[in-house]
Amino acid sequence: MKKLLIALVLIASLLLAACGASEAGETLSITGSTTVQPLAEKLAEGFMSQNQDVQIDVQGGGSSVGVKAAGEGTSDIGMASRDTKEEELNQFPNLQVHVIARDGIAVVVHPENPVNDLTLDQIRDIFSGKIVNWSEVGGPDAAITVVAREEGSGTRDAFMELVMGKDALIMDNAILQSSNGAIRTVVSTTPNAIAFLSFGYLDESTKALSISGAAATEENAANGIYPVVRPLNLLTNGAPEGIVKAFLDYVFSAEGQATVRAEGYIPVK
Repeated sequence: MKKLLIALVLIASLLLAACGASEAGETLSITGSTTVQPLAEKLAEGFMSQNQDVQIDVQGGGSSVGVKAAGEGTSDIGMASRDTKEEELNQFPNLQVHVIARDGIAVVVHPENPVNDLTLDQIRDIFSGKIVNWSEVGGPDAAITVVAREEGSGTRDAFMELVMGKDALIMDNAILQSSNGAIRTVVSTTPNAIAFLSFGYLDESTKALSISGAAATEENAANGIYPVVRPLNLLTNGAPEGIVKAFLDYVFSAEGQATVRAEGYIPVK
C-alpha cells in the first residue's frame, strides 16, 4: 500500500509539472485592421518559429476595432491602417502607436478597362458621384460602378483623408465591402467597377491606375511620387513590455522588415 501511495504521489507530481510547463507558455492577442492582418499573421509565424512556447492569435475587425481593443486592453496589440484620430488619443491617453510599415492605396479597375490614369480631382469626382460614366474620363460609354470599404475601415478613412478631403463624401449608393479581399473580388468580376485597394492586395485580377502619371508602385510610394500612402500601425496600451515588446522588436528587426517588403508593403527600417 505504501508503494502504491508513493507511486500515486509521483504520478501526481509529474502531472502537476506537465501542467506547469504548459502554463509557462505565453499567449499574445492581436486585433484590428484587415489590411494589417495578413502581414501580422506572417510576422507572427516568423516570431513563433523562433519562440515555440509562444502562441499568437491574430483577428480582424477593422482599424477602429483595433484602436479600441488596444486602448481598453482587451487585446495585447491593436492593428490600424490609418493615423490615430485625435478623439481616440483623448479617449485612450496611454495609447502608443508603432508604425511598422507604409502602404500605398491603389485605385483599381477591371483589367479590361482601357482607362490607365486619373487625376486626384477625377477620382474624387467619381467616388462622390459627380462623374458617373467612364466616357467622361476617356473610357467607354458605360456607367461607373463605385465600390468602397465600409465605415470603420482604416483603408476607407485614409482614402477619405488623402483623396476625398474635407468637402467630399463617397456616394451613398456605392457598393460597400468589408475587406480588401472582397473589394478585389468584386472589381475583378465587374467590368465597369472602380475601387480603392491596399498595395498589399494588388495582383493581376485588377488593374491599378496611375494618378497624374505616377504609377502605383512601391518605389513611387516610398519616394513620395505616388500621392496616396498611409501608415500601418500596431498599437499598445502604454509602453510595451515582456512578450509584447519582444514581438515588436522582432517586427522592427531586419527579418521582420524583410517580411514587410515581401508582403508588398514599404519597410520603415
